[in-house]
Amino acid sequence: MNNPVTRAVALLENIPHSLIAFVARFSIAAVFWKSGQTKVEGLAIDLIDGTFQLGWPHLADSTVPLFRSEYHVPLLSADVAAHLAAFAEHFFPVLILLGFATRFSALALLGMTLTIQTFVYPDAYPTHGTWAAVLLYLMARGPGVLSIDHLIARRWK
Repeated sequence: MNNPVTRAVALLENIPHSLIAFVARFSIAAVFWKSGQTKVEGLAIDLIDGTFQLGWPHLADSTVPLFRSEYHVPLLSADVAAHLAAFAEHFFPVLILLGFATRFSALALLGMTLTIQTFVYPDAYPTHGTWAAVLLYLMARGPGVLSIDHLIARRWK
């Protein structure tokens, strides 16, 4: 039981859930936020490259035409789909990053991921599978202790 493989596995099993969840939250939030930023003008925030422009966001001129030509979503007009996507790609990543309503925000982004995979980019399953895995992890395990959800849960226990 004291062989190097067993010791290495035991060490890896001690990686805290909260660390994994924080990295997952930050990473998946960045994916969707950056995508949302390509759809809007008037608000530009990227903490990594230092972009910071506050303003009232509105759809970029290229967004609705993109939904007409490339992002075909059934049952929704291009205009409605563009607005919903831009909103979702900003709102849910902020909630996930804060760790607030994390499981439900992850569920919403998983629904968006499945829609993209099914109707928009069916060949991008390796990327979408990675997103889905991260989102499923957050749905199943929650955001960890570095979150508003954790503070709320502690308060109500």
